Amino acid sequence: MNQILIIEDEERISSFLEKGLSSNGFTTSVAATGKDGLEFARGGVFDLVILDIGLPDISGFEVLEELRRGDTATPVIILTARDGVIDTVSGLEGGADDYVTKPFRFEELLARVRVRLREDRVPETTLLKAGDCSLDLRTRRLARGEKTMELSAREFALAELFFRHPGQVLTREQILSNVWGYDYDPGSNVVDVYVGYLRKKLGSDAITTVRGTGYRLTDGHPS
Repeated sequence: MNQILIIEDEERISSFLEKGLSSNGFTTSVAATGKDGLEFARGGVFDLVILDIGLPDISGFEVLEELRRGDTATPVIILTARDGVIDTVSGLEGGADDYVTKPFRFEELLARVRVRLREDRVPETTLLKAGDCSLDLRTRRLARGEKTMELSAREFALAELFFRHPGQVLTREQILSNVWGYDYDPGSNVVDVYVGYLRKKLGSDAITTVRGTGYRLTDGHPS
């Protein structure tokens, strides 16, 4: 499940994007200012960023510069005004991967999102591994050694998040955002419950608790 960060101050547009992307199977997070967007980006695990150039506090160019300073890989699609040729060129030169001019059709943006996500994942592996554990993305089965296990849809989404970031500490908020979206109460214990389900299948040592922070999938290397 791909996580997309939308940095857009116009509520009408951000709501339009959020609903459209969610209905097409993406998980979204929305920030209305550049500073909030940078905070989200630094604290989350995102597969793509949609960035408006005309933000109310700091410019989209500054946000892009900061994003690229710490992350050169995550695709960024910028939103520009129809006559913003200079903005478009500056954005692409500043590290954006693509652009869409306002007003736009959702189908156009969706196509560009899918292209960038495919490019970002070529060649796409169908088997994710961490230590002696593996997750098959085609069959949606989990394995440890010779033992293979079936997963529910939510268990698979959680397992995929862990296996795409082995050895990395994921906070409960990051997990909620990526697997459940922000409809769930951050104080809910649903993350702990589902981590428990995966531990029963993989073994209690496969996913470690980082006290006061979150969880980490053991990757077979020393911490």
